[in-house]
Amino acid sequence: MSTTSQRIRIIGSEAVTEALEALKTNASLATLDLYNNSIGEKGAQALGEALKTNTTLATLNLWSNRIGENGAQALGEALKTNTTLATLILLRNSIGDNGAQALGEALKTNSTLTTLDLQRNSIGDNGAQALGEALKTNTTLATLNLQNNSIGDNGAQSLGEALKTNSTLATLNLKRNNIWIKGLLAFSEAFKANLTLNILNLEGNTTTGKIAPVLFKSLMTKSTLTTLNMGYKSIEEDEAQALGEALKANSSLITLDLQSNSIGDNGAQVLAEALKSNSTLTTLHLQSNSIGSNGGQVLAEALKTNSTLTTFDLQNNPTGDNGAQALSEALMTNATLTTLDLWRNSIGFNGAQALAEALKINVTLTTLYLQSNTIGDIGAMALSEALKTNSVLSTLDLWDNSIGDSGAQALAEALKINFTLTTLDLQKNTIGDNGALALAKALEVNPTLATLNLWHNLIEDNGAWVLHRVSQAVALRIGYW
Repeated sequence: MSTTSQRIRIIGSEAVTEALEALKTNASLATLDLYNNSIGEKGAQALGEALKTNTTLATLNLWSNRIGENGAQALGEALKTNTTLATLILLRNSIGDNGAQALGEALKTNSTLTTLDLQRNSIGDNGAQALGEALKTNTTLATLNLQNNSIGDNGAQSLGEALKTNSTLATLNLKRNNIWIKGLLAFSEAFKANLTLNILNLEGNTTTGKIAPVLFKSLMTKSTLTTLNMGYKSIEEDEAQALGEALKANSSLITLDLQSNSIGDNGAQVLAEALKSNSTLTTLHLQSNSIGSNGGQVLAEALKTNSTLTTFDLQNNPTGDNGAQALSEALMTNATLTTLDLWRNSIGFNGAQALAEALKINVTLTTLYLQSNTIGDIGAMALSEALKTNSVLSTLDLWDNSIGDSGAQALAEALKINFTLTTLDLQKNTIGDNGALALAKALEVNPTLATLNLWHNLIEDNGAWVLHRVSQAVALRIGYW
C-alpha cells in the first residue's frame, strides 16, 4: 500500500537503492527522509536524476549525508526541471561555495521550492553572493536558512541587495556567521525597501559597535519585520538606547530576542521606556543580560501600562527579591502577560511571597518559571496559598528551589482544590517520602494535573511506590527517581 511519507533508516548505497525504488514505485510519495544515511555524492547524484522525472515528492531531507559540492551540484541540476519539490534540507553536508553556487543557479529558474536549509555547510561569501543573485529573480523561496556558515560582509551585502527587490522571502537565518559593519549597513538599507521579510536572525554575529544603532534606526521606518534575533553579544548597554528609540516608533516587530548580551540596568531602563508606548511587541527575551534589581524594577513599571506583551523572559538575571516584588505589583494590574520566566533570578522566599500575592489577583498569567531560585519551604507555602484561589495558572516550575517535605505538603493541600494547574515541576529539591505521600493523596482527588516532575529528590521506595500506584490509577505522568 502506498504511503505519502517514508523514512529510510539503512546506511549508504542500500539507502539510495531503497529511496530510488520508493520514488519509482510509490505514486503518492510526498516526503522522503534520509537523515544521517551517509549516501555521499554518488547517492545524491542518483537522487538528482530521479528528481528530474518525479512528480510527487514535495519534501526531501538529506541532513548529514556527506553529499559534498558534487552532490549539491547534481541536486541543483534537478531543481532546474523539477516541478514539485517545495522543501529541501541539506543541513551539514559540506557543500561549500561551489555547492551553494549551483543551488543559486537553480533558484533562478525553479518555481516550486519554498524552503531551503543550508545550515553548517562551510558556505562563505562567494556562495552567499550566488544565492543573493538568485533571490533577485526567484519568486517562490520563502525560507532560507544559512545558520553556522562563514558568511562575511560581502555575502551579507549581496543578500541585502537582493532583499531590496525580492518579494517572497519571509525568513532569513544568518545566525552565527561573520557579518559586521558593511553587512549590517546593507540590511539597514534593505529594510527601507523590502516588503516581505518577517524574520531575521543575526544572533552571534559581530554586530556591536557604532553600526548597530544604524540597523536599529532602520526599524523606525515602515517595515514588515516581525521577528528580530540579536542575541549572544550582538549589542551592548550603550547600543540599547538606539534600540529603545526604534521600538517607540516601530509598528511591526512582534518578537525581539536579546538574550546573552550585556545591556545591564541602563539598557533595561531604555527598553522599559519603549515598552510604555510600544503597541506591537508580544515576546521579549532578555535572558542573561546582567539586569539587576534596578533593571527589574523599571521593566516591571513598564508592564503596568504595556498592553501587548504576552511572554517576558528574564532568565539568568540577578533581579533578586526586589525585582520579584516589583514584578508582582505589575502582575496585579497587567492584563496581557501569560508567560513569565524568572529562572535563576536570585529570588528568595520574600520574592516568592510577593509573587504569590499577585497570583491571587492576576487573571492572565498561565505559565510561571521559577527554576533555580531559593524560595524554600516558606516560598512554596506562599505559592500554595495562591493556588487555592488562582484559576488561570496551568504551569508552575519550581525546579531546584530547596523545597522539602513541608513545602510539598503545602502544595499537596492546594492541589486538592486547585483544578487549573496541569504541570508542576519539583525536580531537584529535597522532598522525601512524607512530601511524596502528601502529593499522592492530593492526586487521588485532583482531576486536572497531568504532569508532576519529582526527579532528583529524596524519595525512597515507599514514596515512589505510592506515587506509581496513584499515577497508574489516574493516568498521570510522574517522574520521581
